[in-house]
Amino acid sequence: MTTKYRTGATGALLDEYERTIINLKEVIAEISAIELTTIVDTGTADENCRSIQTILSHVVRSGYGYAADIHNRRGDNKERPERVFHTSVTNYIKDLDAMFSFTERVFENVNANEIEQTDASLKIKTPWNQLYDIEQLMEHAIVHILRHRRQIEKFRIIIHPPADV
Repeated sequence: MTTKYRTGATGALLDEYERTIINLKEVIAEISAIELTTIVDTGTADENCRSIQTILSHVVRSGYGYAADIHNRRGDNKERPERVFHTSVTNYIKDLDAMFSFTERVFENVNANEIEQTDASLKIKTPWNQLYDIEQLMEHAIVHILRHRRQIEKFRIIIHPPADV
């Protein structure tokens, strides 16, 4: 994590996003290839939530998507990358780092006065049809990682149930 705080609202958003990513990387650091690829939720209709592998692929792709949505607010058409499935947590950690670096680069072109918008025409329409300003979208991105980190923690308990005491 950064040793100094970034400045302003964009700095706070990036600091908290980075902190959340670091926490996720700590949670997944010791996951084996078997744990990673084990199908845990066989009943879900959500293909992004069947295994730790599918969750991490979804988190990385979504992270790129949030940054692309912010980048595209001025009319560009940068697309989310395709979903990539790895068999090693090391590769997901590299992907998370690259995704955060991409987000940092996007924020180099965000002015402080663009962070909060009350005018709906200046908000970002997400693929799920919500309108967010940059601050709201990044808050969503942060909580998205937190929710999936929690899900991964639960999956690990299902894969390795605690011994009876």
